[in-house]
Amino acid sequence: MTIEQSLAGLPAFLLYFGLSLALLVLFVAIYVTVTPYKELTLIREGNQAAAISLGGAVIGFVLPLARAVTQSVSILDLVIWGVIALVVQVVVFFVVGKILPRFVVAITEGRVAGGILLAALAIGVGLLNAAAMTN
Repeated sequence: MTIEQSLAGLPAFLLYFGLSLALLVLFVAIYVTVTPYKELTLIREGNQAAAISLGGAVIGFVLPLARAVTQSVSILDLVIWGVIALVVQVVVFFVVGKILPRFVVAITEGRVAGGILLAALAIGVGLLNAAAMTN
């Protein structure tokens, strides 16, 4: 294999990777906007529960996004499945809030157990989301 052949996929890589990063930034921006507490402020203040819960949400989003990258047939296809993954993670947050209304207080107070639970649910749903994406 020549260098030219090896690098033939570089433009597609850059496009899909760049778009994936843009979707990740969009996800984080939307997620921290819709949650009732200020994750980034809490994290800057050393709140581990907020860091764990946001980290779990990011992983829960990236898992199906990565699957979408590997299975998408076009850029539009990737964007559609990326938006679906984004919506699923936001829904997870709101469903957990309905089932366990005090978890928001737990996270803002830095109780790590609440952050771990939300992270675990976000990652678990992200895994299911990724597995459900079929050709």
